[in-house]
Amino acid sequence: MTDYQTARASLGVRLRELREEAGLSGRELAVRLGWHPSKVSKLEHGKQTASLEDLRSWARVCGRPEAAKGLSTQLRSLETHYASWRRRLAGGHEPLQRSYSPLDAATRHFRIFETACVPGLLQTPDYAAYMFRRGARHHCTPEDIDKAVRARMDRQNILDAPGKRFEVLIWEPALHIRLGPDAVMAAQLSRIVSEITRRQADIGVIPLAASMDVVPAHGFWIFDEKQVLVETIGAELSLTEALATEPYRRAFAELSAAALRGPRAARLVQDIGQNLPP
Repeated sequence: MTDYQTARASLGVRLRELREEAGLSGRELAVRLGWHPSKVSKLEHGKQTASLEDLRSWARVCGRPEAAKGLSTQLRSLETHYASWRRRLAGGHEPLQRSYSPLDAATRHFRIFETACVPGLLQTPDYAAYMFRRGARHHCTPEDIDKAVRARMDRQNILDAPGKRFEVLIWEPALHIRLGPDAVMAAQLSRIVSEITRRQADIGVIPLAASMDVVPAHGFWIFDEKQVLVETIGAELSLTEALATEPYRRAFAELSAAALRGPRAARLVQDIGQNLPP
């Protein structure tokens, strides 16, 4: 069970305790709250995340309005592991990019795997701009594209910082997906080839035809042995518990074994670029 699941289950246990202390059945509580009974069950069993208003209403109906404060604290702890993009991007992409600075500074070993886009540390400004623009449209958040691009380019300086190690894996489909015009994609592919040649980071490209035991379902970033960030369509997950992070370290090692590196990786990227329209 991940940190997030554990925190949500713990909150559910506390909600059930309050209900039982009030002498209410799940159905009775649902009726008083005007909810479907299944919502009570899902919240108590950690299958659904409560809103702050849900917690206040639950405490009030159970005759314990003062318990709402403790429940809110548990919810905030839960949200440290699961943050929706709408909330993370409320101030735009630029503040989010800057927010990674402390984690980047503290990390010595970066392991990065992407399945559907070029990792941010290797993006060109134009490619990054299209990525941010798409994200702002999809999540209906502020479009601070120019500032966000500058922040991402500033973050890339960490590639040259002493004492840091970067292992980057890119699944081949990420290099085919047209996230920008052909000219932007061509420049982006050229940048990757340059970075492979520069060897500041250990960059591997996993061919589409590679045989793998791991299903590359989504990308993730591993920061030392302490934290894993996983980006889903709707949220960013932050995992810190060893039980939750170990599968990602193991998966990265298996994916790494299937990757091409050096001249072979560069040739694969160049071949993809040559198939772009002139």
